[in-house]
Amino acid sequence: MTEATGPLAGIRILDLTTVLFGPFGAQTLGDWGADLIKVEGLTGDQWRYTGQFRNRGMSGQFMAANRNKRSVAIDLKTAGGAEVLRRLIARADALVTNIRPAALERLGFGYEACKALNPRIIYAAATGFGQDGPWAKRPAFDEIVQAASGLASSIGTDDEPAFVPSLVGDKLCGLALAGAVAAALVYRERTGKGQLVEVPMLETVAAFNSIEMLGGHAFVPPIGPSGYKRVKERRPVKTKDGWLTMLPYSGENWCTFFETVGHPECIEEFSVRDPIKRAANIDAIYARMNRIALERTTAEWEELLLKIDVPHASFAKMTEVGEQPHLKAVGLFQKLEHPTEGTIQQARPPARFSESPAAIRRLPPRLGEHTREILAEVGYSETDIDALLGAKAIGETASA
Repeated sequence: MTEATGPLAGIRILDLTTVLFGPFGAQTLGDWGADLIKVEGLTGDQWRYTGQFRNRGMSGQFMAANRNKRSVAIDLKTAGGAEVLRRLIARADALVTNIRPAALERLGFGYEACKALNPRIIYAAATGFGQDGPWAKRPAFDEIVQAASGLASSIGTDDEPAFVPSLVGDKLCGLALAGAVAAALVYRERTGKGQLVEVPMLETVAAFNSIEMLGGHAFVPPIGPSGYKRVKERRPVKTKDGWLTMLPYSGENWCTFFETVGHPECIEEFSVRDPIKRAANIDAIYARMNRIALERTTAEWEELLLKIDVPHASFAKMTEVGEQPHLKAVGLFQKLEHPTEGTIQQARPPARFSESPAAIRRLPPRLGEHTREILAEVGYSETDIDALLGAKAIGETASA
């Protein structure tokens, strides 16, 4: 482990989350320097067993969302396990959880109970749906939220919706969660007050999707249809030998493009100087661009478009994204040596802080890897820990 240097160094956060939304948000806080204690049940976060793995309980997907954390395994339904968590709460700056609020209340760890233990605590609930709405008690997963938020309809159509082939809801909500916790910590530093923070998936994704997708419905009454046509028209462009995305973005850009590729007649034909008329003609413009694209190879297009300052990019295959020239140059993907999982590959924290750099300080933990260490920090003796282990109130790492 290296010393924490991120902007949240010195902040201790309890991570009572599983799967992706909560763990990814918590990991981001850990990347930014916070001391993350991942509190797991004795069988561990179910995400440990999802995807491919060398050793059971350490899947690649789990490791991608659970670095910079220490793991403590606790059975919160036991008296001994509940007391361990109470001691941890008393010493924490924040608690992040995606356990359903009613379940935490039954266990004695709702917000009011935690606030009584630690009035300054930031209690962040990562929920599926806002707790003041009729869906408050429903379970939520990424595809549920993509469907209910309108995202699936905007990706496909109202008649034939389609999912984004990525757990985009979980991941963007994780980022929203990290930002909300960080903001609440700033507020506490200014006022001394802790608070309850809720980040609901449905509301977060619906708000995220509404920015461009409300379209004419951004006005009351509506002045046009919902949706954003240009997004629907975006397609990879086929070149002589592959694929490219090219995006002239202004009237001047479009004029330069058509002049340079030898089709100046398109400037007046499609009225590309006028943004309103250009938008009305966008289908025909893209159709013409697609035909023109077949005249050159991908490499030839990249050289030409770079010269005339037209935004563009060739397509990186999923299997080769680490070799994408810019990402390789900035060292986004790093190879790390894990003590039990061998060589692993992860994207480093993408945010850069000039004075307090984010970093990968701890590799993803095995279940209960830090149970003894963490309990000792909150006052348990070795004898106490052994007794809790014997009572199955806590758990330690199994043999690798």
